[in-house]
Amino acid sequence: MSPTADLVLTGGPVHTVDPARSRATSVAVRDGRIVAVGHDEVRELIGPRTEVVDLKGKLLLPGFQDAHVHPQGAGLELGLCHLADTVDPAEYLRRIREYADRNPDVEWITGGGWSLEAFPGGAPTAEALDAIVPDRPVFLPNRDHHGAWVNSRALERAGIDARTPDPADGRIERDADGNPTGMLQEGAVHLVGRLVPDPTPEDQLAALLRAQAVLHSYGVTAWQDAIVGAYANMTDPAPSYLAALDQGLLTARVVGALWWDRERGADQIPELVARREELHRDRFRAGTVKVMQDGIAENHTAAMLTPYLTGCGCSSDNSGISFVEPGELKKYVTELDASGFQVHFHALGDRAVREALDAVESARTANGWRDTRHHLAHLQVVHPHDIPRFRALGASANLQMLWAAHEPQMDELTLPFLGEERGARQYPFGDLLRAGATLAAGSDWPVSSPDPLQALHVAVNRVTPGAPEGTPEFLPGQRLDLGTAIAAYTAGSAHVNHLDDITGSITVGKSADLVVLDRDPFTAPSEEIAATRVLETFVEGRRVHTADDA
Repeated sequence: MSPTADLVLTGGPVHTVDPARSRATSVAVRDGRIVAVGHDEVRELIGPRTEVVDLKGKLLLPGFQDAHVHPQGAGLELGLCHLADTVDPAEYLRRIREYADRNPDVEWITGGGWSLEAFPGGAPTAEALDAIVPDRPVFLPNRDHHGAWVNSRALERAGIDARTPDPADGRIERDADGNPTGMLQEGAVHLVGRLVPDPTPEDQLAALLRAQAVLHSYGVTAWQDAIVGAYANMTDPAPSYLAALDQGLLTARVVGALWWDRERGADQIPELVARREELHRDRFRAGTVKVMQDGIAENHTAAMLTPYLTGCGCSSDNSGISFVEPGELKKYVTELDASGFQVHFHALGDRAVREALDAVESARTANGWRDTRHHLAHLQVVHPHDIPRFRALGASANLQMLWAAHEPQMDELTLPFLGEERGARQYPFGDLLRAGATLAAGSDWPVSSPDPLQALHVAVNRVTPGAPEGTPEFLPGQRLDLGTAIAAYTAGSAHVNHLDDITGSITVGKSADLVVLDRDPFTAPSEEIAATRVLETFVEGRRVHTADDA
C-alpha cells in the first residue's frame, strides 16, 4: 500500500494547466510535493493524519506567479503617504495633509501612488503642495514610478530652478518662463529622490513581509522582483530578502532581476556575476539582469519608431528616449547572455521593443541558443513585423494584462498622441499568442493592482472590472481566452522564472504551490471573472494564506 498523503484536496474541479490532463477533481500532497492527480482513486491516499480539504466545487489552480513586480517598494508605499485607489486630486491633498499632520517629526513627506489622469496633462504642481505642506520637502512618485510630484521646498533642497538643465534621461516640467512647476519625469526624479533618507533595514524587511502577505492573499506563490539594486529613490531589496531567508520568513519563491546601471557599461558585468553568486540562496536567486530601455507613453518617453503627435494631432520632434544606445545594448546583452544571465527588458514603445529584440538576436547569433529565457515586459506598442520575432528568438512576452483597456490614462494621455494606426497596435496579446510566443504575466505592482484575477478579467474581456456600462472593449481582437491567460500567469511565468521544472502546473512530482478560488470562473460569464476571490494559498503544501471567510 502506498504511504498516505499529508494533504488531499478533493471535490474539484482542478484546473491543472497540464496539457496531458487538463482537469481533475482530487490532488494528493506528501512532503510538499504532488504525489497524485486524478479523481476518486486519489482518496485512497487519505490516512488518519491526512488533512482533507473539501473544495465543494471551488476551483483549484497552480499558484500564480508574477513575472514583474516590486514588492518592497509596494510594501513601503503602503506604510507611507499612500495615494493609490483614487484619482481625485482633492483626496490626494487631504491624504497628504493628514499624513503630514500625523507625522510632525518626519523630515520628508513621501509615499506615492497617484495617477496621471487626475491632473491636466498628467502634471500636478508644486503650488498645490505648498499650500498644505510649506515647511517640509514633499516627494511623491506617481503610480508608474516614472515621474514624481514635488513641492517648492523639495526643489530648493535639490537646487532645481530655471537654470537647471534637464538630465539626458529625463525632463523637468516648466512654466512659460522656464521655472520648474513641481513635476519631474524619468531621470529628473533622481535629482530630488537621491536626497530622500533611506528607510531603515527594519522598515524594509517589514515592507517586504507586508507585500508578501498581500501577494499570497491574491494567490501569488512566486515572483520576479523587477529591480534588485538601488535605482532612483528605490532602495535595494536584496538585504531584506536575505534577512527574511535568515529568519525563515520568506515563504515565496523569488527571482531577483539585478539592476543594469544605464550610466555605466560592460564594466559592471563582473560585479553582476559576483552578486549573482552572493544572492543564490534557497528560495531566492538572482540570475536575471533588468534593462530599462525606455520610459512610458503617457509622458512621451516610451521609445517610438515615429514621433508622438502634439495636442493638435501634428507630428512632433519627440520619439521618446532609448536609455541604452542600441548598438551598445547589443554588446551588453550578448555578454550577459554569454555569462548565463537572463535579461529582463522594460520595453514599452515599438522602437524599444525592436531594440530589445535586436539585442537578443545579436546574442543568439554570437552565442548560439542558450537557455537564458530573455523576456520583454510591458509591450504597449509592438510593430507587426516584430511579432513573429518573439518565437523565432525564444524571447518571452511578459504581459501586464490589466493595462489593456480603455481608462482615462489611455484615452486622455495616450491615444491622442499615438495616432490611430499606432494606437491600434497596443497590447497585442492575441497576435503574440497566434505567432507562437511564450506568454508570461506580471502586475508591475505598485504601478497597478497585484491581483491576477483582475488582470485575467481584462485579458479576456479587454474592459476593466467595474467599467461604466457601454465602455467599449479595447482592441477586442487581441483578447485571450481564460485558459490561455491563466497559463500565462502560471506555467508561462514559471518558464520565465526557470521554475517550470517544479512549479507552474498541478503535475505529479511538482511542488504543491496551489490556490483555491471561491468559484470556478470557467463556468460563469466572463464579465464576472474579477469577482472571483482567493480563499486559500499553499506553498509546498503549507498554507500561507486563508481568507477570513474561507
